Amino acid sequence: MANVVGTPDQTEDRAGEAVLVSSAVTGAGVQSVDRALGILEVLARTGESGVTEIAVELGVHKSTAFRLVATLEAHRLVEQTSDRGRYRLGMGILRLAGATTARLDLVQEARPISRQLAADTGETVNLAVLAESSALYLDQVAGSSALQPHNWVGQHIPLHATSNGKVLLCGLDDAGLDAVLGKLATYTPHTITGRAQLRAELDRVREQGYAVAIDELEVGLTAVAAPIRNAHGDVVASMSVSGPSFRLPEERVAEVVRLVQSAALEVSHRLGWGHR
Repeated sequence: MANVVGTPDQTEDRAGEAVLVSSAVTGAGVQSVDRALGILEVLARTGESGVTEIAVELGVHKSTAFRLVATLEAHRLVEQTSDRGRYRLGMGILRLAGATTARLDLVQEARPISRQLAADTGETVNLAVLAESSALYLDQVAGSSALQPHNWVGQHIPLHATSNGKVLLCGLDDAGLDAVLGKLATYTPHTITGRAQLRAELDRVREQGYAVAIDELEVGLTAVAAPIRNAHGDVVASMSVSGPSFRLPEERVAEVVRLVQSAALEVSHRLGWGHR
């Protein structure tokens, strides 16, 4: 979905979050984060270092450096070398880097197809992935009819009230759904707020291979989305076309569905799924 204008409640929530973040950054917690990042930078530069050397680099007491290193080690971001007492970057760094690389690859493979889809429909195209209990926008391309669309790249959207969200949810089993779905918030009178109704909707999405959301997140907004699959056939992302409902009446939605499915399938093939 795209071109979503925040409701007053959403705007107030974002303002409240900003105040909380502002308060947090003034505390000692951020100083610890800064020092922990400093340790990672030291180890990236030196290859390996002891706690005493790290403490000198950071200008902190050795006990402080040890506590920070122990925390990073618990998260596998650093690990001890065979020479006990010395540390190097851990495998957790590769895990984080791998996740970022995978997303960058997805955006790179999808970008030319998203541009063509935006040109063909004249509407806004978005690429989204599952991020815990929401959908995260990775990329956005505006079509010729989208006047000054809001840039939602990096923003999170609800799963149950959006076409992208429904597509991402349909890739989960029952346990996965229970893990990511909390209370189903109401955004408009058309929002699905019942678990049974949502599961029936997801069954329909799986069967037809696409999702439609009309006035579910915002009255006057229509979106169509289709799944992007990896080499194993798993749903790893969703591609959508969205715009004002008056430009996407029922007869045009059918045409957009065909275009979105074709574009998502092309990206899936680029990621190694299926056979050309």
